[in-house]
Amino acid sequence: MNDKRKKTDPLEPRKQIDDAELEEKLRPARLEEFVGQATLKEKFSVYIEAARQRGEALDHALLYGPPGLGKTTLAHIIANEMGTNIRVSAGPAIERPGDLVGLLTGLSQGDILFIDEVHRLPKAVEEYLYAAMEDFALDIIIDKGPAARTVRLTLPHFTLVCATTRAGLITAPLRSRFGVVERLDYYPPDELFLIVERSARILEIEADDEGSREIAERSRGTPRIANRLLRRVRDFAQVKADGVITAVEARNALDMLQIDNLGLDEMDRRILSTIIDKYNGGPVGLGTIAAVIGEDEGTIESVYEPYLLQLGFIDRTPKGRKATRGAYEHLKGEFPQKTQGELFDGGE
Repeated sequence: MNDKRKKTDPLEPRKQIDDAELEEKLRPARLEEFVGQATLKEKFSVYIEAARQRGEALDHALLYGPPGLGKTTLAHIIANEMGTNIRVSAGPAIERPGDLVGLLTGLSQGDILFIDEVHRLPKAVEEYLYAAMEDFALDIIIDKGPAARTVRLTLPHFTLVCATTRAGLITAPLRSRFGVVERLDYYPPDELFLIVERSARILEIEADDEGSREIAERSRGTPRIANRLLRRVRDFAQVKADGVITAVEARNALDMLQIDNLGLDEMDRRILSTIIDKYNGGPVGLGTIAAVIGEDEGTIESVYEPYLLQLGFIDRTPKGRKATRGAYEHLKGEFPQKTQGELFDGGE
């Protein structure tokens, strides 16, 4: 009796699996396991096979699009398919040219260097990257003043894979040096349904088709969000039901999380409500919206706005953001005729 109680004691210390470990566990390792982005997969299968046949490193690749769509996953898949190692860093982490030199000199022939959020790479570091990408060499300045001299370090032929959520912030000289530039788009519900089913199998979560589909339809086109919602709905089903994710349990859990049928959460609705209720539908500047809802401008622009734009709920205009008929109907149920002229002429 005591042994059984000890095994089920919730206070017993156990190894906790954090979100990073779970994401790694759910990450596909091969192109055939990667769900969605069919055109992108087909292109990379050709690029990779051609590079392997020639015995060369893959061309440098730039992947861009909203967060959570699989840019990092695709970089690891490229390394697996090419049979090479991958080193991972991020733009803000590479503060000085010396940091970049350390990363590049540690690479072997054909290896992949993955830099996430490359648009935040310091300018001085970026300029060192040009020669590394084109000539596979680094020119290092030794000493200062009259004694200064340049030493050239030869690098192995490597592949630089970069990811960004803000492609517009990447300088033209850097962008022009990538041989492959591809965008990842939001996933339709049918593909997210397959991702949720796959993740449920890996995590040994019981979920029927209707429950998985409910999660997929509220995941705002993003696999990372789908996997996160799956884990949260699992918690709800475990505590409130018999542990099986059905359509009813998924719906109840997502309603409790304040995620509506289109995948909009509380912050999305606050953004729309601010434009509609406080500023009569707009136009209103991004800085004003950020101040009202207490969120960072960059977060609104890179995390929340892309999906609202995808749904057609807001318009970007020279004067600011405006709510559309769809936003009004989603939040209010109707589009007020008396403000229709204001919404489309800027309120003048």
